[in-house]
Amino acid sequence: MGVGRGGGGGGEAAVRKRWRVKVRLSTAAVVVWVLASAALWAGLHWRFRRAALHKAEEGLVCMCEERARMLQDQFAVSVNHVHALAILIATFHYDKLPPALDQDTFAAYAARTSFERPLLSGVAYARRVVHADRENFERQQGWIIKTMKHEPSPVQDEYAPVIYSQETISYIEGLDVMSGEEDRENILRARATGKAVLTRPFRLMSNHLGVVLTFPVYLVDLPEDAKVEDRVAATAGYLGGAFDVESLVENLLRQLAGNQELVVNVYDATNHSNPLVMYGSEIPLGTPSPSHTCMLDFGDPIRKHHMICRYRNRPHVPWSAITTSSGVFIICMLVGYIVYAAWSRYDNVKEDCRKMEELKKRAEAADIAKSQFLATVSHEIRTPMNGVLGMLDMLLDTELKATQRDYAQTAQICGKALISLINEVLDRAKIEAGKLDLESVPFDLRTILDDVISLFSSKSREKGIELAVYVSEKVPEILLGDPGRFRQIITNLVGNSIKFTERGHVFVQVHLADHSNLATEAKIEPVANGMNGHKDEASAISTSISQNTLSGFEAADSRNNWDNFKLLLSYETNEMPYEIDSEKVTLVVSVEDTGIGIPLHAQCRAFTPFMQADSSTSRNYGGTGIGLSISKCLVEIMGGQINFVSRPLVGSTFTFTAVLQRCEKNAISDNKPVLLHPLPSSFKGFSALLVDKRHVRAIVTKYHLQRLGIASEVVGTIELALSVLSGRNGSSLTSMGNKQPCMLLIESDSWGSQMDVSLHATLQEMQQNDRTHLLPKVFLLSAAESDKVKTIYSVDSVITKPLKASALAACLFQALGITQPSNENHNDSGSLHGRGGSGSLHGLLLGKNILVVDDNKVNLRVAAGTLKKYGAKVECLESGKDALTLLQVPHKFDLCLMDIQMPEMDGFEATRQIRAMEGKANEQADDGDDDSGSESTVKTAKWHLPILAMTADVIQATHEECTKCGMDGYVSKPFEEKQLFQAVQKFLDASMPS
Repeated sequence: MGVGRGGGGGGEAAVRKRWRVKVRLSTAAVVVWVLASAALWAGLHWRFRRAALHKAEEGLVCMCEERARMLQDQFAVSVNHVHALAILIATFHYDKLPPALDQDTFAAYAARTSFERPLLSGVAYARRVVHADRENFERQQGWIIKTMKHEPSPVQDEYAPVIYSQETISYIEGLDVMSGEEDRENILRARATGKAVLTRPFRLMSNHLGVVLTFPVYLVDLPEDAKVEDRVAATAGYLGGAFDVESLVENLLRQLAGNQELVVNVYDATNHSNPLVMYGSEIPLGTPSPSHTCMLDFGDPIRKHHMICRYRNRPHVPWSAITTSSGVFIICMLVGYIVYAAWSRYDNVKEDCRKMEELKKRAEAADIAKSQFLATVSHEIRTPMNGVLGMLDMLLDTELKATQRDYAQTAQICGKALISLINEVLDRAKIEAGKLDLESVPFDLRTILDDVISLFSSKSREKGIELAVYVSEKVPEILLGDPGRFRQIITNLVGNSIKFTERGHVFVQVHLADHSNLATEAKIEPVANGMNGHKDEASAISTSISQNTLSGFEAADSRNNWDNFKLLLSYETNEMPYEIDSEKVTLVVSVEDTGIGIPLHAQCRAFTPFMQADSSTSRNYGGTGIGLSISKCLVEIMGGQINFVSRPLVGSTFTFTAVLQRCEKNAISDNKPVLLHPLPSSFKGFSALLVDKRHVRAIVTKYHLQRLGIASEVVGTIELALSVLSGRNGSSLTSMGNKQPCMLLIESDSWGSQMDVSLHATLQEMQQNDRTHLLPKVFLLSAAESDKVKTIYSVDSVITKPLKASALAACLFQALGITQPSNENHNDSGSLHGRGGSGSLHGLLLGKNILVVDDNKVNLRVAAGTLKKYGAKVECLESGKDALTLLQVPHKFDLCLMDIQMPEMDGFEATRQIRAMEGKANEQADDGDDDSGSESTVKTAKWHLPILAMTADVIQATHEECTKCGMDGYVSKPFEEKQLFQAVQKFLDASMPS
């Protein structure tokens, strides 16, 4: 045990270790997946953000290039206007003598054309004066040349005093623009290049940053490639103007869209190390943002300018960069979760499968243990019960007083009830284990129903209730199926109906499914809602109104009325469509009663095992509540369904279907014995007149008469019957071809007071008047004992109900004085010819040597007593070893009944060894026949002793084991005459000598 526990602990430790490894792997996989998803999110976010930034940079480049181009164009336009003004001065000042231009004219012209130069704060013209011409120039102008500081200009090689100026800058008139170092340098560059020259930025009078544009004025036109010396010699003066760069840029940006988004700076980058701001703020922006630099060409080859554009605010991160990357991250996490969940689910399912496999093995082991337990319990209970019932049966065969016989019969009934209960419990266990197999043998359905009716006939007479059965003509006479299980279902349902019914009737009907409106396809709502189609329990209570049913009491199922019954009868009369060629036959069987019904609250558990309506039911009526459960399982195994309609204090109607197979009489083989009860044919051609005021009950009686070959006519009262018999009022028996009935059957409730006197008087009168040659025999149909009824009513005979074809035939034989044929007499006298009756069983066992092997002495006595009663020679042994000794070949025995469970050697092993001994003996016999050659034509008979298992175990596994070990069959203990006959009839022939 310690090793087992250690092994189990090691296995559990290994499982826990594998589980920890799986947990670690799954955790690592989750972490890696999350990190990979986060990295993917970061990569996508950076990519989308970078794409958005690149797009913003492209937009910035486009806008910056556009602004630079427009700034250059507007500056070039202003330079062109200055150039045009320079040409104007050269034309009207130097080409005209005297000059046509003076200060007033220049100022007026400059003022009137200032709209063409909106970016110039003013223009002025400075004349080139060499030192030699200074005095003459000053004398002509009437003022002296001054420096930019308004001081007399010192002596120098040449001067450039302003002689014409726009009114806005008239304060510079007379000032030498070459007195400033930078101005002098720009002037010299301008006349040397012939192009406009710019100064570095400075503050204008308007406090804006600006530059001075200087343009040379030549006396003659010079080619583009003129030399510097030629340009200096041809220079007449210099035209200059102050450019307001800030206004220029502001006007430009104001005209363009998107100005609010950009910050524009314009620089003089002549000195790369220290660029000068021409426009914009020198304070850097707080947040770095993308920028773009565009070079500006203002026409001065020396001065370098550029524009720097940047966004006022850093470009926002686009929502797509957030939503797309986040969406991909969420999808990755969901995919990871799905994979993780699937992985976990797979592990869980795998673990569940492993546990289920373990549970399956345990369940199989438990099932085997259960089967063994049931076999043991069955054997241990049924074995002593076999002794009890057997001894009681033997006791009843002795001379007993009436009281003693009553006690013995009561004990026998209780014992059989206990055996029945054991069989039900074992049946339920076999159904749950799935080991219940159905037989497939031919049987007569009507005979089985007659047997069931006979079983409950005394009980129904005691209670005074109608018990009847009706089988449709369309139902085949012989069917192929399991008669025992079918009988069990009918017995359970009829037994319940008899048990719970105190007045009214119990009616069993069998129809074909295609012809019946009681088929179970129409599901009954009451089972689900508990009301059986009624709104409340009050509406489900029976009424006192007489109904057209078998007994006149209301039935639970409203479909079982006379109208539907007539419809079913019309189906029998008319050829309704039905698949005659089909091998399968679906029967609809209904068992109707007018008992106490099932309470509405208990209908949902009607088929639950061991459940009854309430505790008082079991106290008042007894029972275990397992019969309906077993019936439901058997019906489903037969391929059918079962349901019910029940109303409290009205009754219940149980309906089920069963799928069986057709079986023709000529198809019955010897290996398929059929349970038949042939009816006498002596009554064919007879006719009867039936008096019954209840239509359904009359149809049932006609059904039994028809089975005997008797044609019948139904009338409602005795008066109508007498009218029919006498032919008065035009009454006749059309259905019987006007044949005079030989018998008159009258229901007891149709018999009135003093009716016997008037009836016989009428019949005697009819005979005297020659209206009938033979008076019909008068039969009374009654549920009471026939002897008691016959003393009350003056009739020829009393037919005791419930009706059964064989009992009805026996009564008619006696009353009509007809001699019954020998074979029919044998059948009707209660013998079971072809069914295992005592007479034929005596013929089979008479003089036969039978060996009984059982370790229980009581069972040996019971078996021996039963077999000796039928004329057999019996020897008894108590062990399998003793049986081997006695059955050494050759031996005298014709049959062996072997118990299964015995000490030392059980019945299985004993049978195997007996078959082995017989095999050796047969081989030796075959060898002897071969040695004798062709001289002997007679072959030695082979040894094979029929061995039947005499067991109290009815489990299917035991039956299979019996076959495997070589047994020929089995007899369940306690066995009865019919069962014993069925078991031995194929092994023992009555005509064979012992």
